[in-house]
Amino acid sequence: MTHGVQGHSRPAVIDSETAQQVAETMQALAAPSRVRILARLREAPCTVNELADAVAMEGSAVSHQLRVLRHLGLVVGARRGRNVTYALHDSHVADLLDQAVFHVEHLRLGLVERQERAS
Repeated sequence: MTHGVQGHSRPAVIDSETAQQVAETMQALAAPSRVRILARLREAPCTVNELADAVAMEGSAVSHQLRVLRHLGLVVGARRGRNVTYALHDSHVADLLDQAVFHVEHLRLGLVERQERAS
């Protein structure tokens, strides 16, 4: 896949390694707690304690979910003194989250948007 200023091209066929990585990334969205953490980080970077307060979870549970999200390359952490401030890895993560939420809202509203197939 190529990334450029104008956008990116979509491959006609996705190889098995890329398909595996995409599936793992999508699994991150399979847990409501991780979706809520990503949504909070979309607003601004924050610490584990700030995240725990924002998503009403124990700090240890948030830390566990952040380890998963870091492993998948969706969040990054920067140490500042005794605290680590977490943020989304890049704008692609925000786009992924936005598209997932947009899709759910479309389904909820019963909207259908069919993609034209090229002939």
